[in-house]
Amino acid sequence: MTAEKRQGLRLIILGTLLVGAIALGARWWLHGRYIQSTDNAYVRADITAITPRISGEIVEVAVRNNQQVRKGDLLARIDPRDYEARVENARAAVAVREAALKANVEQKSYQAAMIREAEANAVAAGADRQRLEKDWQRADRLVKEGVANQARLDTASAAFKSGSAQVERAQAGVSAARQQSATLDADRGRQQAELEAARAMLKLAEIDYSATELRAPVDGVVGDLAARVGERVNAGLRLLSLVPLQAVFVEANFKETQLTGMRVGQEAEIQIDAYPDQPLKARIDSISPASGAEFALLPPDNATGNFNKIVQRVPVKLVFDNPGELAGLLRPGMSVDVSVDTRTGAAVSTASAQ
Repeated sequence: MTAEKRQGLRLIILGTLLVGAIALGARWWLHGRYIQSTDNAYVRADITAITPRISGEIVEVAVRNNQQVRKGDLLARIDPRDYEARVENARAAVAVREAALKANVEQKSYQAAMIREAEANAVAAGADRQRLEKDWQRADRLVKEGVANQARLDTASAAFKSGSAQVERAQAGVSAARQQSATLDADRGRQQAELEAARAMLKLAEIDYSATELRAPVDGVVGDLAARVGERVNAGLRLLSLVPLQAVFVEANFKETQLTGMRVGQEAEIQIDAYPDQPLKARIDSISPASGAEFALLPPDNATGNFNKIVQRVPVKLVFDNPGELAGLLRPGMSVDVSVDTRTGAAVSTASAQ
């Protein structure tokens, strides 16, 4: 190869490299500088841990691992006999309280009749005393006139005093009847409160009884099944998990320096390691209020000891626009690559501001 040809080849290579560098630079300037990417990202889901709210022996496990279930499907059943007996006992207690309250109402009605009778007796005693008083006054006048003897006056006086005592007795009877009525009113309030307490205990017993059947709170797939027939479990012990595969999302941990232009609503491309030839579109749903380190079991305390500055990562939640053929195939924990186009967020923010 002659010197001229080598020189020409050299120029061609340099020109090609220059053009390539310019193209790459232009691509970065027009597109690449707006893209924020990370491979520290994973598929996530709001996994529901199924735990019993009561203790007891498991008598039935109605599902198996990896089984699809619908909301409301039976998952497991705890022996209900103890809780059924508690419901019956609570119902009996309510019946007793209702009977006591009904008896109080009937006693109140009877006492009202007793008050009316006592008041009538008081009126009759008052009228009789007025008659005896007139007889006593008449006998006193006749004795003074010499027409009647002292014995008649004494008899009339004694009868008048007896009539006065009968009036006081009748009035005391009215007061006692009214006091008894007030006592029944107070007792009715106590019995009403006891009835409400018994009804509340019945409701709690019914809630516990209904809790013997564990049902799916959401649609999902059964995982980590630990429930076994015959096993005695305590309240709060995790028996299985429900994974809503139809509602998976991506959690990407971006460096804090990448969040400058990142906003909710920006578009992103998701590359799933398990399906490298099927990229998915997504958008930012939310950004964590703090870095991952702040939510750690032992958050770092940079106020003590030596300090080494470390770039923190902030979790960003992304939701799929349409999983398409991968719907139901994505599993929480899968690794993904995320690329966020911050230009879309800028456009959205500008439009919102206008």
